[in-house]
Formats: sequence, structure tokens, C-alpha cells
Amino acid sequence: MNLQELNAYAIAGKVDELNLISMEGGIYLLEARIHGAAHPLDDTHGQTLRLRSVEHAREVLHAFPKLTFNLIHTSVHDEMCGLGISAQESLKVPIS
Repeated sequence: MNLQELNAYAIAGKVDELNLISMEGGIYLLEARIHGAAHPLDDTHGQTLRLRSVEHAREVLHAFPKLTFNLIHTSVHDEMCGLGISAQESLKVPIS
């Protein structure tokens, strides 16, 4: 899904939420949740859309209708410490 398609879905009221996913290395990925399914956003070249920050995401989305927008941080701490995978969910913080 690209930004134009996302905008069309947002105008139609079909987007449940947008999630800005924080990845290792200071990269942020944007995904739209539509009917419970995740749809990663692509750039104009069909590659995964990579954002630099929350502010960069706000700039990209400034003309979109108001949507539920969350910052997602996944925790790799348990795996790094050799404690196995835990049932903890990722940290999900609403963004205005």
C-alpha cells in the first residue's frame, strides 16, 4: 500500500489505526491497520517507506484525515539476555 491508497482508505473511514514502528538503528516504518490486518506502507518506488522520526511521520501525514496514530516499540531485551520469548506485548504509545 502506498500513501495515495492509504489516503483513499482514510477518507473512506476504513483505517482502524496507523502504527509507526520503531526499528533498531533509528528507522521507523509505517503500517496501516485495516479490518485488523496490517498493511505496511511503501514509497513511490515500491520499497518499504522508511521514516526518520515521529516528526517526519507527522510531516508525511499532515494532509491526511485525523486517524488513531500509535508509536510501537518492540522489546528484544528478553531475547538478548537469553531468557526466551516472553508474552509481553510491544509498547504502544498514542501520538497526537
